[in-house]
Amino acid sequence: KSLEATEDELVESIESTLRRKHGNVIMPAFSVGRTQEVLFVLADLVRRGRLKRMEIYVDSPMSMAATEITLRHVELLDEHTRELLEWQRAHPDAMPVRFVQDVEESIALNNIRSGAVIISASGMCDAGRIKYHLLNNLGRRECSVIITGFQAAGTLGRRLVEGARSVTIFGQSVPVRADIHTIGGLSAHVDQEGLLDWLGHFRHPPRHTFVVHGEAETAEAFADAIRKRLRWNNVSVPQYGGSIEVK
Repeated sequence: KSLEATEDELVESIESTLRRKHGNVIMPAFSVGRTQEVLFVLADLVRRGRLKRMEIYVDSPMSMAATEITLRHVELLDEHTRELLEWQRAHPDAMPVRFVQDVEESIALNNIRSGAVIISASGMCDAGRIKYHLLNNLGRRECSVIITGFQAAGTLGRRLVEGARSVTIFGQSVPVRADIHTIGGLSAHVDQEGLLDWLGHFRHPPRHTFVVHGEAETAEAFADAIRKRLRWNNVSVPQYGGSIEVK
């Protein structure tokens, strides 16, 4: 989806929870890259007046470390991002962000019943502190879970995206009453068109091309797109347990 459509979805899902339903917003996010991107997007929406003031908690020691490293090298960021960082430093109360490192402080977040945006890892909900926040908020109709990244088959995040009515977390059966929002436009992965464009710059086709990333159906579709669009002949999707002789 376009950035504009993605922002509309994000604004609606957050506003409907914090302003009308009085619950929490839980956002699973990978610590490196995705968390920083989400913070950037939220700050930009607040600066432009599309979102009101929010209390944001980033509950991940690794996310804190990655963000600190990013801020030590602002010269590598684009002009728009640097301007946004300057605005945030000048308006620290517009979108307060609290990084949570201690376990005790992380547990204390469970006492917050409304008004919080909690960003935590892991991004696919299969490990880390995000599982505790899901355990404490999934069963509450006034809360929302916003999925911002790809969820692989078999993960807890994928089950939520696919509409599971209940999930098991730490051996407990948890009813899914919270709203589940999937914001696909924030995906960090280049799409099929981007990959085909990159491959199209090869002067000569490789002797053999292997598609080894993605789920089976998606990988087969991409391999077929390479054959048809680029007219490359030797394109295959390796199967588990198979072997290929490379000469």
